[in-house]
Amino acid sequence: MRFLKAIFALMLVAAILGGAAAGFGWFWLRGEIAKPGPIGQETEFTIERGEGLASVANRLEALGLVSDKRVLRVHARIEDVESDLKAGSYLVPARASVADILQQFIDGEVIEFRLTIPEGLTTAQILRRVEAATDLEGDMPERAFEEGVLLPDTYVFGAGTTRRQFIERMEAAQDALLADLWEGRQDNLPVATPYEAVILASVVEKETAHADERSLVAGLFVGRLRRGMRLESDPTIIYGVSQGEPLYNRQGQRRTLYRSEIDRKTDWNTYQIDGLPKTPICNPGRDAIAAVLNPPETDYVFFVADGKGGHLFAKTYAEHQRNVAAYRRFEREEIAREREN
Repeated sequence: MRFLKAIFALMLVAAILGGAAAGFGWFWLRGEIAKPGPIGQETEFTIERGEGLASVANRLEALGLVSDKRVLRVHARIEDVESDLKAGSYLVPARASVADILQQFIDGEVIEFRLTIPEGLTTAQILRRVEAATDLEGDMPERAFEEGVLLPDTYVFGAGTTRRQFIERMEAAQDALLADLWEGRQDNLPVATPYEAVILASVVEKETAHADERSLVAGLFVGRLRRGMRLESDPTIIYGVSQGEPLYNRQGQRRTLYRSEIDRKTDWNTYQIDGLPKTPICNPGRDAIAAVLNPPETDYVFFVADGKGGHLFAKTYAEHQRNVAAYRRFEREEIAREREN
């Protein structure tokens, strides 16, 4: 079959050359395939889904990327790759030959885009980022997505990816991760379902931005639940107040919690309710979920911010009170320094 295609291609070459001998046409074709192209700068070119070789060749010639579309078509026919071109956007190098362009389209060396979704964002915050991403296409999906069902990560995608496809990919990635990690979980955890694991992981995610603390915080929370203690996590209060959006004062500055908010009973405020919040409070990342399902053993029961992005951990309430006092001193000193400046 390939031999017959080559013979037919040579006949086309002869036709192109106005009846010249096929042998000469063969050497001519090899030269045309390999010689540098006419465009002196890198050029973006997109093959649409379902687009055939004839259309691609026509547009390549119209854009000046190839000198003669017939050479590309004959070359593809000889190589028997007419239907092997892959859809997507490509950066065709300057002076790319017909052989180089065709190989690029066969290999599928498409332009890749990246979108990073950080851990700890709420679903609403993630959807806003996806909607604002200029490299994605199409409208946002109409259906609602619950809290905690989207896996934060850096996603690589090709041109033409829609917002709906991107979000559904995040959802599928979360499902796959949970199925994998749940099978290898520790015994006797205080979470009965993968969903409860995501709820607890979301609290761990919001409590610390330090990767080296994540497992310790997970172990501490698991220990508190086993002891029948409340989680007493500030981010759960915030979620009950604002659905995870930052809190601001009347001057538009970010603020801390009010005593009335701490005392307010919501379905998420773990200072006021036993056990887990009603739903996740954000979309936790891979490491937070893994830490919750395989937490380390720890005697720590309490922790408080150290004012530097980390936390001070304590095994007893008396030790915790000393850590709280140290944090309050740090706060006062920071306020004094700000006033001096």
